[in-house]
Amino acid sequence: MSSVRERNESAWLLPAGPGTNHGLREQMRRFADEDEVDIVIVGCGAGGSTLLQRLARAGWRAVALDAGPFWDPERDWVSDEAGSHHLYWTEPRVIAGSDPVPLGSNNSGRGVGGSMVHYAGYVPRFHPSDFYTRTLDGVGADWPLRYQDLRGYYRDIEEELPVAGEHWPWGDPHGYPHRPHPVSGNGELFQRGALAAGITAKVGPVAISNGRFGNRPHCIYRGFCLQGCKVNAKASPLITHIPDALAHGAEVRPDSMVTGVEINARTGLASGVHYVHQGVARFQRARMVAVAGYSIETPRLLLNSTSARFPEGLCNDFDQVGRYLMVQGAPQTAGRFDAEVRMWKGPPPEVSSEEFYETDPGKPYKRGFSIQTVSPLPITWAEHVMAQGHWGAALRNYMSDYVHWACLGALCEFLPQAENRVTLAPELDRHGLPVARFSYSQCANDRALMRAAQDKMELILTAAGADEVITIDRYAHLVGGARMAATQEEGVVDADCRSFAVPNLLITDGSVLPTQGSANPALTIMAVAARAADRLLSNGAGSRRK
Repeated sequence: MSSVRERNESAWLLPAGPGTNHGLREQMRRFADEDEVDIVIVGCGAGGSTLLQRLARAGWRAVALDAGPFWDPERDWVSDEAGSHHLYWTEPRVIAGSDPVPLGSNNSGRGVGGSMVHYAGYVPRFHPSDFYTRTLDGVGADWPLRYQDLRGYYRDIEEELPVAGEHWPWGDPHGYPHRPHPVSGNGELFQRGALAAGITAKVGPVAISNGRFGNRPHCIYRGFCLQGCKVNAKASPLITHIPDALAHGAEVRPDSMVTGVEINARTGLASGVHYVHQGVARFQRARMVAVAGYSIETPRLLLNSTSARFPEGLCNDFDQVGRYLMVQGAPQTAGRFDAEVRMWKGPPPEVSSEEFYETDPGKPYKRGFSIQTVSPLPITWAEHVMAQGHWGAALRNYMSDYVHWACLGALCEFLPQAENRVTLAPELDRHGLPVARFSYSQCANDRALMRAAQDKMELILTAAGADEVITIDRYAHLVGGARMAATQEEGVVDADCRSFAVPNLLITDGSVLPTQGSANPALTIMAVAARAADRLLSNGAGSRRK
């Protein structure tokens, strides 16, 4: 445990028990706009916060800007589904394509901590095969790095969050720092059905402390993980990396919407960012810039950052910005049982299986899917029921029967396609900037995976004893849009997350992922950002801190 504390003291900087260290925020170092800081980071989600913490520990003068607020879990978060809508990014966007993807609660975050504030806490690793799907399976893309390059960073981040779960037999088999959590009714039914169907299922991995960790308390199983954890048991950068960054001299500047990255016309280097704070346009000088706004806002910012050098958008010489954006197919299957299940008790992801993750040569599709418990709360459950065409009295009957339902969700690996992309729409936001237009269309392989996953979930629930099953199609987890590649003709950044076009511009969020696997992306985003920080420091990009 001491080794974790030596590299990230966040859990010990929080107050004992639920709460926020307001002193850290009130006394944090503050830089002036005219100060040339070592780095300005756009976004305080998984990638931005990890980079900030690593560089602050190395002595860098680092500032992170976020468009949303600096959350106080006790003050700002409630045990109410409708009352948590403010956690999501709800700025206007345009969706298009033959399979347009609804945006909001399942794939966007607002405020310090990003979407990890309202994610379910499920943090599996990518598999080694995810890094060379083109070579292995003839689909997707090969990464310019390999699983082995991230293995140590996966382990470090798992310890810092920390992660609880059983020994993981899939991909690169490994254990977790905390023992698995006890399983509630929904997880027990998954285990029962999987056993009857001959499918291996395991408990975890979740980034929820099992027992006290530093000053963070044990999970109380209130079941509102997707709405923000009031007790700080669930990991998010707000409590796992930001406190340590502040203690080491970083500044977090909330409510600061970045509108453009400035490029010096003489040197071709990034010189800072334009942003709006409290209605006032400002400019922060910096010798390096990192963009970590995630898969829609990062391409949008780059495309809006035009100049004489980049008339079609920053880093867009080869029309790669915004392309290859992916969602995961996330069909959700519910089963009714005579006994009460009460699936909202405990974290939504408890039990999962990656048995169908890899390509099966006997199937007519490539790559695969994972399955996990999902446990929708009542509003989301009502959406599930209404998607079956139930209204009025029928809807009321299903809602009153809520305690008898269990629910599973799949994550299907949709393939990267060049025309699934972010461009700029004619519509303007409240800052006068063109909003993002996100176009998405599924391919035949995507659709085949959705049906296969539905069949397996219905099999598991039926084997567990469900007398009725209903499935809806959903989508989750945006990645891609500024992907890493071996060459600038194929991507936007290199293996170290440095942009090909601007040497002192990094991108350190999920937009750099070339493929998405069948795993939730948060852990991989953090591992990639931690590696990018190490590479930046080892390549001699030193600090000028005084």
